[in-house]
Amino acid sequence: MNALKAARDKMDPGFLLGVGIFGGLAMGISALVSRESRCFRSDAFAETGKGFGNYIMVIGLIETVALFIMVFMLGIIG
Repeated sequence: MNALKAARDKMDPGFLLGVGIFGGLAMGISALVSRESRCFRSDAFAETGKGFGNYIMVIGLIETVALFIMVFMLGIIG
């Protein structure tokens, strides 16, 4: 945490704002896609009763994208 605070003080505030806005939009899009996939997964599982493991893999993949975005943002800042 102290390393991030020290790095933040040395960086341009406009750059940090841009990284924050870009990361926030990317994570928001990931959340939107996650919501949509949950709706489709629930509907498909209710109709067929099959494929539960595949549906869990899809949501895991989408959440992994959001985690990668967060890690890359911290890598850029730090």
